[in-house]
This record gives sequence, C-alpha cells and structure tokens, in this order.
Amino acid sequence: MAVVLIASGNPVVSKRRKPHMTSFDLDLSKYSLGWSDEIEYAFEPVKGLNKRVVEQISWWKGEPKWMTELRIRSLGIFDRKPMAPWFATNMPDIDFQDIFYYLKPATEQVDEWDDLPEQMKLTYEKLGIPEAERKYLAGVTAQYESEVVFHRNRDELSEQGILFCDMDTALREYPDLVKQYFGTVIPPGDNKFSALNTSVWSGGSFIYVPPGVECEMPLQAYFRINSESAGQFERTLIIADEGSKVHYIEGCSAPVWTKDSLHSAVVEIIVKPSAHVTYTTIQNWSPNVYNLVTKRARVEAEGHMEWIDGNIGSKLTMKYPSVYLMGPKATGEVLSVAYAGAGQHQDAGAKMVHAAPETTSKIVSKSISKDGGITAYRGLVRIDEGAYGCKSHVQCDALILDDQSESRTFPYMEVGAKDAEIGHEATVSKIADEQLFYLMSRGLTQEAAMSMVVNGFIEPVTRTLPMEYAVEWSRLIELQMEGSIG
Repeated sequence: MAVVLIASGNPVVSKRRKPHMTSFDLDLSKYSLGWSDEIEYAFEPVKGLNKRVVEQISWWKGEPKWMTELRIRSLGIFDRKPMAPWFATNMPDIDFQDIFYYLKPATEQVDEWDDLPEQMKLTYEKLGIPEAERKYLAGVTAQYESEVVFHRNRDELSEQGILFCDMDTALREYPDLVKQYFGTVIPPGDNKFSALNTSVWSGGSFIYVPPGVECEMPLQAYFRINSESAGQFERTLIIADEGSKVHYIEGCSAPVWTKDSLHSAVVEIIVKPSAHVTYTTIQNWSPNVYNLVTKRARVEAEGHMEWIDGNIGSKLTMKYPSVYLMGPKATGEVLSVAYAGAGQHQDAGAKMVHAAPETTSKIVSKSISKDGGITAYRGLVRIDEGAYGCKSHVQCDALILDDQSESRTFPYMEVGAKDAEIGHEATVSKIADEQLFYLMSRGLTQEAAMSMVVNGFIEPVTRTLPMEYAVEWSRLIELQMEGSIG
C-alpha cells in the first residue's frame, strides 16, 4: 500500500468505497461505462475551492513559483468573473463548493501496463485502452481522476524528436517551452471556466512536434472520472512547429452517480506556418457530468487546424472549439456531431476568427435529439477589418426523432471586410416514413432502419475518423438508439 505525505506532513491513504448500484433513474444498459471502482487515494479529499486548496495542489506537484502565482491570480479572476448568460441559465444548480478539485490516486505514473494497480488496470482494460494502444496508436496517455497514471510512447516518436507526455511532466522537464506558450492562446481571463481551469488544472497532455516532422499515427489520451462529485480539469497544450503534422485523439467516460460531476478542461493549440493539426474528441461522459470546455487554436500562415468533435454523453455540454486564423492563407475546419437523449442538453458549436487575409474556414455541425433531448448550435464567424479575400461556410443540420425533442441555432457573424464570402445554411428534419418503409421492406427492423439513417446522417464526421474509432463511434450511436422506437 502506498503511503504519501500531504502538506501537513501526515501520512494518509484514503480508501473510498464506491457502490456499484445507484438510485439514478437511468437504464445503465445504454451507458455501458457507468460503473465505478474502489480506489485508494493518496490523501483524504476535501471538497471546496479556496486559496489554500490551490496552494496545496501546486505544493503537492512541486511546481515553480510562477505557476503557483498564476494559479492564485486565476482563482481571483474566477471569483470575480460572472457566468456567461447562457451558462447561468442552463446550470442554475451547480455548486462550486460541493466538488473535489484534486483527487490523486495512490499510485505513481508507470509506463508498463502490468505495473498499474490491478483494479485500475481492470478499469482501463474494460475501456479497451491497452488493446487500442497495442494495435494502433503511436502513444497513449491514461488519466484517472486528477493525475495521469499511465503513459507510453513508441520508440519512433523519440527518434523523430516528438515530445509527448502529461502536462505535469512537461512543466518539470520542459519548463521553458511550457512557460513560453502556457495561457497564450487561452488566458485565465478569457471566461470563468478558463480561470477555474488555470487555478486548479492537473494532468492533460503536452505535445511538441519539431519542424518538418509528420507524426504518421495518432497520439491518444483517455480521461476517466471515478468519484462522486469529482472535478476533472486537465490542461492540454499542443505545439506543431513549422511544416509539421500531428493527429491527437481523446476519449472520456465516468460512472453514473446521483450527484453531478464537473469536467472543465482547457486545450491550447499553436499551429506554426504550414503545420497541420487534427484534434479528435469522442466524448462519452455519463449523464451526471457537466462538460464545460474551452478549446482554441492559433493558426499562422498557411497552417491548418481541424477539430473533429463527437458529443454523445453528459448532462450538459457547452463547448465551442475555436480557430484564430492569424496568418495569410491559414485554414480552419470544425466537424461536429452532438447527440442528446433524455435529460441531456448539448450546447455545442464553433468559432472562427479571420484575422489575416485570404483565410478560409468551414463549420459542419450535425445534431440528433430524441426522448426530449435538447441540441443547440452556438457559433461565431468574425472577419476583422483588413482581412481581405476571406471565405467561410457554416452548415448546421439537425435531426429530430420525436415531438418532445428540440434543436436550436444561434449563429453570430461579424464581417469587417467588404469582399468576404460567407455562407450559412441550416436544415431541420425528421426521419421520413418512406425511408423507414424502404429499409424495412429489405428485411430490417424499424429500430435497425432508424439507426442506419442516423449513421448515414453523421457519416461526414464518421469518415474522418481512423477505422477503429469510426467503428466504435457507430456502435455508441446504435447503443443510444436502442429502445428509441415507440
């Protein structure tokens, strides 16, 4: 049993027992990742947020003075900054003092799977992480609660000079790089939740790709919340140097609890001239998680940023991947799918800011709602003065599967250049009876026919995924569709 010293100097190991059955009114067969585990923690967790908690997190990690000061300053911003109006409306019951802001498993990070504690290893094996890593991925990170517990790279990454590790390791081993870029794309004062993340961040991924290097296979991270009333605040920083290329994939899950959990991450991406970054998210949080994420990329001349965003879980998601096109001929693209079932609200979208001439952006947003679920597209396209020759196109398609569900669209455009070419199109539809009739006449059940139509609807996003992820994404959609007829 690991014994670790906390700030007070008292050795404590906390074992928190997690019941496998809950009173949450939910069909767990539809959310297959909703179990919890009995895990030992390095200290007795304390709920609530204040200066002492922030200082203890930084002390525990042995961080440099500048990071501690940044955390404390960000906490002050969080306390002062108001909630965005649409945030406040949709989560009136969130209690920031009823959350664990730092949960450290009583295990150190390992690079061999067999060295993980047995219960934790079983958790990730049920999630398929080691199998995926062995069969496909170039590198993989697994985060459990607040800390990364497993990280493994293939040798060729190091041979190419690619840096891939968790953010805590990066702060220790590459402090100059972290200090140079941390908070430059998303400063603490950007919004209330970026301030929250900057004050209590833990874990996440750090990637640096040298000039001209192409990472041929995706890098992956997986984030798991285990405890009730837990908060997870990973921080991800990706720097793609000039002419480089990288694809990063993240997944997530959490148990089903009667109390809500909070996930509030920050992702900063720097795309240097002619570099190419693809960032894929397959979000599958349980229906008791508030998912409030700030993601933004800064793209220099002729660089390209692509966000691929799949959102099928959580109680409430508010996430708007952003691309700031700062250099001439830079391009940005967001492809997203949001799926909202009973008791779910998916408020997702994208932001494109054209700050340089001849920049191009594209947003494709698809949403599916059923059983009273609510989906919303909330987006921004801005073309600054002097940014001539810019083009942007937005496509929003909503599929509503019953009379109780809703789809909302909130597009916003600011155009400061007369020659800008901007298009916005939106469709709202239901599955046509003739579609179902034809498929059922070919031998499919009504449920299978509806699932096929839905998978066809999201195909523009599915085809962008590596094969293993495309198959898993389709399986998850079909799982959500079970029982949706009648």
